[in-house]
Amino acid sequence: MLPNNHNRGEQTKRRTFPQLLAIARHNPFMISRWVLRWAVVGTVSGLFAGLYWTFLEFITHQLERFQGFTLLWVMPVSGLIIGLVIYFLGNPGEIAVIVDNIHFRGGRLDIRKNPSMILASLVSISAGGSAGPEAPLVQVTGSFGTWVADRLRLDGEDLRSMSLAGMAAGFTALFGAPLGGAMFALEILHHQHILEYYEALMPAIVASCASYLVFAAITHLGIAPAWHFPQYHLQNIDDFALAIVFGMVGAVTAWLFISIFRGCAYVFSRIPGPIYVHTTLAGLGLGILATLLPLTRYFGDKQLDLVVSNNFSVAFLFAIAIGKIAAISITVTGGWRGGFIIPLFFTGACVGKAVAILIPGMNPTLAMICTMAAVNAAVTRTPVSTTLLLSKLTNFGPLTPILFASLIGFFLAPKIPLIESQLKSHEQATHS
Repeated sequence: MLPNNHNRGEQTKRRTFPQLLAIARHNPFMISRWVLRWAVVGTVSGLFAGLYWTFLEFITHQLERFQGFTLLWVMPVSGLIIGLVIYFLGNPGEIAVIVDNIHFRGGRLDIRKNPSMILASLVSISAGGSAGPEAPLVQVTGSFGTWVADRLRLDGEDLRSMSLAGMAAGFTALFGAPLGGAMFALEILHHQHILEYYEALMPAIVASCASYLVFAAITHLGIAPAWHFPQYHLQNIDDFALAIVFGMVGAVTAWLFISIFRGCAYVFSRIPGPIYVHTTLAGLGLGILATLLPLTRYFGDKQLDLVVSNNFSVAFLFAIAIGKIAAISITVTGGWRGGFIIPLFFTGACVGKAVAILIPGMNPTLAMICTMAAVNAAVTRTPVSTTLLLSKLTNFGPLTPILFASLIGFFLAPKIPLIESQLKSHEQATHS
């Protein structure tokens, strides 16, 4: 459903989107008003994302100068700061909490968690944690959508749609793909590809487009492809079979990632003490990994191009992939803040290229992108939006091989998703 008008205490009948379109033929200002509101949410979200990214780049430039053994103290100190921020300002949660709020709190995201999320994520990402900015961006922009809905006195699906519009704007700002970002915000809510909140698709797309324009104007990012893969042209039907094969490779990688992730979560759950003890220990682990395997530091946005352009050995690529899986797991389960979508893409690229080297005549671009798609789709359960995002981020023209790989990763994923709140249905939410 689209937002209702509750002004002056009147109870307005809830209408479907086709009904609103019919009414709009006689009263176009009704749709125009809602489009304007969605655009405002997207514009403010894009402005925040642009400022956040600019400040993040500045801090990262200062901290990336630390290399080698200095990371053995820089990373733990960073972890201590992150833990103290969370300890005193409150735990902002992660993507799983956001998904849970969409299901069970009527789509209400708490704006009071933003200071903790912003500060903790800025330190986490700039210091070199293997988690990206998608989680903080989605939390802040989604909660802004909730705030706007509260000002407009919206509730129910209307409020939820406004929050989802903000979330979509946050995803889009990072990935530079309005349609992919909008779809991702809706698709990540469930472990099956059921767009239960389809009524929020139009608000999400409008907000995403506005956010994309503002973010691109501020940062000059998102216009060109994020990563520079060699050109690929679909000319042989056998490539679809290869896409399926690399979808299987990505699914196996996702199973390994989920196993290691859950193992790290168990270990940290057994460690006593406040959150800053966990984050400091996580910082030490990340510092050791970054000292031994420097490419595992940071969330992989810039490092992925190095994997694409350099002739690394198979052994090194597999070592980087395993190290990255460990780094992502330690980062997230150890209390550092950020998302794991781009780190998963990086992991998939390493595995895909390693396998492609082992197969004579294999196109490395096809192998890497299909493995990237399958890994992310298997972990996040988002095959459609993953296809759209990767097509934009890599400038990979043919959508079909990516979609085949994404679907294979999705269908071969573990029964219990990593984000367990994806299992909770809208029907459960309405009865809770």
